[in-house]
Amino acid sequence: MDGESFNNDSLKGKAVVIQFWATWCKYCRRDQPALESLIQELSSQGLVVLAVNVGESKSKVKQYLASSPRISKIVMMQDTNLAALYSAKAFPKYVAIDRAGKVAHEVTGAIGEEGLREMIAKAGIEAA
Repeated sequence: MDGESFNNDSLKGKAVVIQFWATWCKYCRRDQPALESLIQELSSQGLVVLAVNVGESKSKVKQYLASSPRISKIVMMQDTNLAALYSAKAFPKYVAIDRAGKVAHEVTGAIGEEGLREMIAKAGIEAA
């Protein structure tokens, strides 16, 4: 949303978690604090979180973010083909991609901090 662009080259060597979410999704909101905390804790180890909003307008997402700020990188569905690529139809949906660019894990539904840590570990970053 801030004009930054991501591709295979810019993410090379990083562990990436893609979160497909929507502003109306209470389960997405439930996982948000844990996900944001893990970004702060693990970004120095190469973790990148792309939060792909699915099916909502940029103005609606901006309005949501004004009251619930996020530090994850917000990506709009219309700016990427990721939602189609990973068949994101239920939310939240997480996809972890390891440093080699391979899908390490996928899960649909709220998974909480413990589940997020397990997913990030499968992508190659062990949390303390």
